[in-house]
Amino acid sequence: MTHALNTSAMPAVVDVASLDLRPSAKALELRATLVDFMHSHVFPAEHEYESYRAAAGPGDSTLPPVVEALKNEARARGLWNLFLPAYSGISQLDYAGLAEITGWSLHLAPEATNGQAPDTGNMELLHLFGTLEQQTRWLEPLKDGQIRSAFSMTELDVASSDATNIQTRIHREGGDYVINGRKWWTSGASDPRCTLLIVMGKTDPDAVSHRQQSMVLVPIDSPGVTIVRDVPVFGRYDQHGHCEVVYDNVRVPVSNILGEEGAGFAIAQARLGPGRIHHCMRALGAAERALALMVSRAQSRVAFGSALVEQGVIKAQIAESRIAIDQARLLCQYASKITDEHGNKAAAPYVSAAKVSVPRVALDVIDRAIQVHGGAGMSDDVPLAAMYGWHRAMRIFDGPDEVHLRTIAKAELEKQSQ
Repeated sequence: MTHALNTSAMPAVVDVASLDLRPSAKALELRATLVDFMHSHVFPAEHEYESYRAAAGPGDSTLPPVVEALKNEARARGLWNLFLPAYSGISQLDYAGLAEITGWSLHLAPEATNGQAPDTGNMELLHLFGTLEQQTRWLEPLKDGQIRSAFSMTELDVASSDATNIQTRIHREGGDYVINGRKWWTSGASDPRCTLLIVMGKTDPDAVSHRQQSMVLVPIDSPGVTIVRDVPVFGRYDQHGHCEVVYDNVRVPVSNILGEEGAGFAIAQARLGPGRIHHCMRALGAAERALALMVSRAQSRVAFGSALVEQGVIKAQIAESRIAIDQARLLCQYASKITDEHGNKAAAPYVSAAKVSVPRVALDVIDRAIQVHGGAGMSDDVPLAAMYGWHRAMRIFDGPDEVHLRTIAKAELEKQSQ
């Protein structure tokens, strides 16, 4: 029996000749400057950063002073606010390669270049949707690295991967909005420099599901805002914190609305698109560092009469890691190129594909590196254990794998039905 080929179900042919993923000349210059900055300043500062954090203890969220020194150096080198094309003059594709380099030292390099989450996403929102007054009050000091901010969306009692579930209530009383609700994983809220919370809640529960939510700008010192606790990530407390926050009859002026009422869901999608790629590229930077550590360890460690690297299984792990990293990078670059040329909406399924695949790759590479390091890999003598915990969390924050797989499948099904 023969079966006819269903050509209508075959994928469209991609014109690879038009796919130019080369960075611009400016991006290449910035890359060279950034790589030198990493080696000359960031890596040497890691021990001082970790020593300060250890001495301060997990309950302390003050910034190690060495980071401010790094910020000054990065600004002097022109490595500042590179994530926002309107200010940096480079594309998302260009920035993707730079974000990867900052991922080599995740606690220091992103903030040193003023490219740290959640501030980057919040700055993008203020740039796109903020009024002149909001930009003057909040965006300018964020761009200057004078303050920090937090994004307050996820809730403890509902599945916040579906943002329409959000229960925090924002209702209007005269010239004010009154906010009541409980959030968690509000990253950055523990940092003493954090002055702004961008809060997502329901302004109209009776509207259609995607028009119920709005975002408001809430000064963190507003009466009724309570930081309940800093939530650890796999037992570790990050310097800026990931907080549970209660909003109890918090009042802010109506002028603090971001965009317009009912636009919260759409604004959230605008925020998450480029930010997800930035996270992915930093994760690839971490994977590259893990691979470098694995190679170095395998070359220097001797077991059973020879260096570990002489074992075939170790060579295979090194090779598999290189293949996976390079594949994942190309996917991120492609998603960035689609964003540049066609916008966030067109790039959504490609961004989702990157968001699923990159953390898996990073975890695989980091896990191999831990195995090659043996007992040292589980300790804090090398950064691998901390890297593993953060990148495992990445499979959940900014949308869990399952939500992104749903997005990818939906896009594929729509293509097949056309």
